[in-house]
Amino acid sequence: MKTFTTFSIFCLSAMFASVARGERPNIIMFLIDDQNPSSIAAFGGDTYTPNLDRMAKEGMKFTRAYVSSSVCTPSRYTFLTGRFAGNSHSNRYAEAVGGKENQGLPNFNVALERDNMNVGNVLREAGYTTGFVGKFHLTSDLDFPEFYKGKDKWINIPKDASPGPETSAQFKHNELWMRRYLQTLGFSWAKNVYPENIHSPYSSHNPEWTTVAALEFIEENKDGPFYLHLCSTLLHGPDKSWRKSMDHPLITGEGEARSLPEVMTPRAELLETITEKGFDPDSHVAGEAWIDDSLGAIFRKLKELGIDDNTLVIFAPDHGRDGKGSVFSHGGCQVPMIMRWPNGIAAGQVCEELVQNIDLVPTFFDLGEAEKPNSYRIDGQSLTPLFKDGQAEDWRDHLYLEMGAARATVTKDWSYIAVRHTKEQIAAIKKATPNNLPKAMSYIGRLGIGVRGADRPGFFDEDQLYHLQRDPKEMKNVAYKNAQATRMKEMRNLMQQDLEVIGRPFGEFIPGGNAAEPGQIDKQIEIVKQLEIKGKTVTVPQALKQELGVTDEPAPDDKAKKKAERAARKKARKKAKSNNQKDSDK
Repeated sequence: MKTFTTFSIFCLSAMFASVARGERPNIIMFLIDDQNPSSIAAFGGDTYTPNLDRMAKEGMKFTRAYVSSSVCTPSRYTFLTGRFAGNSHSNRYAEAVGGKENQGLPNFNVALERDNMNVGNVLREAGYTTGFVGKFHLTSDLDFPEFYKGKDKWINIPKDASPGPETSAQFKHNELWMRRYLQTLGFSWAKNVYPENIHSPYSSHNPEWTTVAALEFIEENKDGPFYLHLCSTLLHGPDKSWRKSMDHPLITGEGEARSLPEVMTPRAELLETITEKGFDPDSHVAGEAWIDDSLGAIFRKLKELGIDDNTLVIFAPDHGRDGKGSVFSHGGCQVPMIMRWPNGIAAGQVCEELVQNIDLVPTFFDLGEAEKPNSYRIDGQSLTPLFKDGQAEDWRDHLYLEMGAARATVTKDWSYIAVRHTKEQIAAIKKATPNNLPKAMSYIGRLGIGVRGADRPGFFDEDQLYHLQRDPKEMKNVAYKNAQATRMKEMRNLMQQDLEVIGRPFGEFIPGGNAAEPGQIDKQIEIVKQLEIKGKTVTVPQALKQELGVTDEPAPDDKAKKKAERAARKKARKKAKSNNQKDSDK
């Protein structure tokens, strides 16, 4: 036993010594869309994910990993930059919220900047070959106007476009456009890129299409070092859409393909395996096992090329599913994350420290020995001190989260949420009819994903406090309990510190600009809590209508009909204008 222990210590010493000598690892950031911990068996999920389970056994599982924002665009911005989306200085964000004298409202309104302060460019300048595959969702005509002009400009494909050769050609054009866009941002290489979420009429997931490009990149750059930002479109959308996509193997981000190499388990065979394991192949397990199978193909390629040991693979989603559009931990900002790097992370480790997606880019710069430009703002810190045993002295004691008009401070035991609408938003909220209140009061000003968190009683409260150990689903807001006055003061002080570093106004914490104090929409909060909100459908109870003295508003079907009529008139005007132009050109 003593010999084994001595040998183990020797192996660990050799492992970390090799890292210290500067043998830079290859890095693969495998970014998933919309995933809860419950969709991975290694995190206790009732599902089939053998490759992720193996990854957790051979690497490090992070049980308190968070993203800073809980919708695609701001979260992906952070994965690529290492800074909060609220610190974006893109033209797109400035157009949406104004200068730093105004309160920030980070959501779908950020983009990567022209200065190329992103992981793809900085690692490339440090000697890495950097590649991008899959979903991007960060383009901006305000930051890169030249990409929206001329014969090679971006094509706006209507959602009601018919499938066929012409539409496929447009999809292919836009995919090539995305490659140029990413290379302008500083990536060495890009292929099989989705500009955003999958788009009709070719709205089927196809992980084989992204995996093919990822394997090609790895093969071409096996001599390393390389960095690959690999972004899946799964698990976006309803569960049933994942299984339905399996029936359309030739639908890709380039439209209809003639064929695809078999780099993953054949779909029918994977469904058979799911059935054999005792799961319903038509359930959520199909999508979860499908993305797991893509990961398996990556690991097989690394092993085949003999570069498995010195490749750091990170698996994480951009946010959760159930609490999307909120700053709740459960189903929103807390995510499952696993890292595997045989040369640098001992197998079977579990890290319970508070970590965040702001920490990934500084980790990659640390491992890649990249010199960060002085003007490059990074909000995170390198995770490398945690790689030995999941612990580090003087690690952070809290996290900062942001989503539209909401901010959160999270410690290991508590979460404090502050919702502070701007002056403009408050004016709109006060004018809103009951039916429109949920949209106006959601953190990002949207129904659907903007109110997914509204199933929690405290979602609309301006101040919220949750004990994450006793109330993990954040259902009991105790912010207004006298017994929690001291705790509230402590949590608010932590938030104050982070907001001062951000440097923008926010409510009463940092007055100025269009920031507004709380307490101005108490009546509206009371009303919105009595509404029935299901996705994009809002129902005002009859008793509440009578109490407020409001008349029935147009039914959703009427609204949809009027919207369709407006769209048809707009299309007819556009067609007439086009015909007139053609006539004048003759």
